Amino acid sequence: MGRPGVTALLYREDAYARECAARVLSAGPEGVLLDRTVFYAQAGGQPGDIGVLEWNGGAMAVARAVKGPDDGVLHLPAEGATTPPVGAEVAARLEWALRHRHMRMHTALHLLCSLIPGAGVTGGQIGAERSRLDFDLADPPAKDWLTERLNALVAADHPVGERWITEAELDAEPGLVRTLSVQPPRGAGRVRLVRVGPEDAPVDLQPCGGTHVRSTGEIGRVEVTKLENKGKQNRRVYVVLAAGE
Repeated sequence: MGRPGVTALLYREDAYARECAARVLSAGPEGVLLDRTVFYAQAGGQPGDIGVLEWNGGAMAVARAVKGPDDGVLHLPAEGATTPPVGAEVAARLEWALRHRHMRMHTALHLLCSLIPGAGVTGGQIGAERSRLDFDLADPPAKDWLTERLNALVAADHPVGERWITEAELDAEPGLVRTLSVQPPRGAGRVRLVRVGPEDAPVDLQPCGGTHVRSTGEIGRVEVTKLENKGKQNRRVYVVLAAGE
């Protein structure tokens, strides 16, 4: 269980957990703080989860989960929703179909990163229908080539895993950080690395706090739909999940 002011992030232990029992630490228009949650708080380009909190005699639709104070997660109430009383035991349930699409998209963007090595990532956004990454790059590969290579990596069904390293270890390997505008959070003494592929020969390896599928085959077929010029050295690459996926 979490201590007051801190939420245990259960999605870090199991990104496939769809619901959990939790206790309300605080509640108000600014959001509901729980001692534990399966809801991902908006960060790193990945949207916050939506869903519902249910308790004896009531329910609150969660419009979005965002970061709160002291590493907490605030569950924002939908307009007009009643918040649960402090101390109440609630069932926190995700809108799983949406979360799962975000997991597939997020993992696909890791694969995209692997196809453009050496280029810093200047921005990105994950969406259920379309996602993007921005690269510090003058001439990106053709979108048909990117689509073909992405789907080859998906079809290879590479495992997706994680491990934690110390901040000192990250400092010794600065090349692990691909993002130029946002650096991994520091202060906790350790950093989470997400790995796509085998440990001895990863397809992609970089700090990331988001949620991902267990293997690339779960992503399904993807398509690079557009390359956009956003400046002299900034190229935006859009990715979608193929129709029916």
